[in-house]
Amino acid sequence: MSNSSLDALLSGVRFGKFVSVGAVGAVFDMATTTALIVLFGVLGEYAKLAGAEVAIVVMFLINEHWTFAEEGAVGLLPTVRRFLTSNLVRSGGLALQFLVVRALRQLDVSVVAFGFDFWQVIPIPIAIAASMLVNYVAESTLTWRIARP
Repeated sequence: MSNSSLDALLSGVRFGKFVSVGAVGAVFDMATTTALIVLFGVLGEYAKLAGAEVAIVVMFLINEHWTFAEEGAVGLLPTVRRFLTSNLVRSGGLALQFLVVRALRQLDVSVVAFGFDFWQVIPIPIAIAASMLVNYVAESTLTWRIARP
């Protein structure tokens, strides 16, 4: 990887935008999942899958037009390629979150306060952070290809 490619990847501005877009995606994910469960009686697991996909689409569109607006070839086919790649990357990020939470919950750890074992929720932000970093690198290099000349 060249210095300019590494500089592009390490851009604090781009990373900040990416994290902001992730926050927007989380809102869409939670809102969609909640609406499907509460308003339409959809089973939680299915609602979560739909919520995640809505978030992936929303995040792709914002990243395409803001975070990585100057990156990638113009046209329908390159945009569809980026969309499909982004979906694959984000699906991998969800799998990583699952694996991190699963692995951390297998540890013999308890963090009990006020009668609740917080170790049940502590792995979640750790998994989200790991996924965010992996997603940022993969989206930057695979989806929008910022590291290519």
